[in-house]
Amino acid sequence: MSDPTATGPKHVLTLERIIDAPVENVWRCWTEPKLLNKWFCPKPWFVSESRIELKPGGEFYSVMNGPDGERFENLGVCLEVEPRRRLVFTDAFKPGWVPSDRPFMVSHVHFEDTGDGKTKYTAHAMHWNDETLREHEQMGFHEGWGKAADQLEELAKSI
Repeated sequence: MSDPTATGPKHVLTLERIIDAPVENVWRCWTEPKLLNKWFCPKPWFVSESRIELKPGGEFYSVMNGPDGERFENLGVCLEVEPRRRLVFTDAFKPGWVPSDRPFMVSHVHFEDTGDGKTKYTAHAMHWNDETLREHEQMGFHEGWGKAADQLEELAKSI
């Protein structure tokens, strides 16, 4: 699959950076629930539970918890899984390809080995319309996903 933003949706938020850790470690942090729970949302928020079934239609589930007792369950499915290269998932469907009540986005995460023990990490949050894109920006996409990427890097370097 080529870059989804080249000819795809107009409503995309993107985070791109070089992670100072091997692609294998970054992939593991994204796909092993015990590791995902350690970095997936910016502190003081935390993930208390996650399940990831790495196949098209497989469950991608997480529970994010806030410092004031907030709790957000995110239930979706994997659309594409290419080990150590690409992970695409969405909340538009629940397991069993059941449409969700309110689809928010499709996440397209790309991992590229830079050849020097680092990983080029690109995450696209693709939305159906301007309203959900703006909502995601107001939730703090840039700051939050940036802090989470810092946490991802720290964890990926340590394993």
